[in-house]
Amino acid sequence: MTITADHGRTYGHDDLPGLMSLMTGDEKHGPAATSTLDVLWVLYDRVLRITPERREDPHRDRFLLSKGHGPMAYYAVLAAKGFLPVDWLPGFGAYDSPLGHHPDRVLVPGAEIGSGSLGHGLPIAVGSALGLRAQGLHDPAVWVLIGDAELDEGSNHEAIAFAGPAGLERLHTVVVDNSSASHARPGGIAARFEAGGWSAVTVDGRDHEALYAAFTAAHPGRPHVVVARVEPKNA
Repeated sequence: MTITADHGRTYGHDDLPGLMSLMTGDEKHGPAATSTLDVLWVLYDRVLRITPERREDPHRDRFLLSKGHGPMAYYAVLAAKGFLPVDWLPGFGAYDSPLGHHPDRVLVPGAEIGSGSLGHGLPIAVGSALGLRAQGLHDPAVWVLIGDAELDEGSNHEAIAFAGPAGLERLHTVVVDNSSASHARPGGIAARFEAGGWSAVTVDGRDHEALYAAFTAAHPGRPHVVVARVEPKNA
């Protein structure tokens, strides 16, 4: 599926490297960005119920990019889906560009939060899911994308421990695992979430069909995490 953007042109997954190549300059955090590219595409192309026209709809799904220190792939996907103009991309990181090295929810159409500091996104997602439930909005899903290194931050473990017993079944987390965490062991990411009462699936983070199946797996009464393994950051 594609969405028309930029005066009738449509963009697909194969166009994303070209869109990312428009963003130049220093401090690109290239590995952080490219590690998320396939996860972001599958979410925006096949899973998330959000379009540029529905950005203010209270019944929309919410996507929170916690891994905001590498936003190039995020900007490329938002441009491909018509949330922001493609001609914004070459200005990435410039003084007068809305596309900063960390996304700003006030400046970037479609961004739900300002992010980039490690460990903030998952607690915010828990609060978002709680807030929607308190308002009686039980249909919108909340998705948050975090990096494996963020799990070194204790704030995430508090969020994990709370969300399971709270039964936040509309809460979904994607952990992009590029082996950059300082305190980790093989298989330990999924085990941490499962110990907190979450549903957990680990998949190849480059396999679109595996990602889609994991993203849409049933998990009644529990929050859900998908651990998307990609090539090691320093490989």
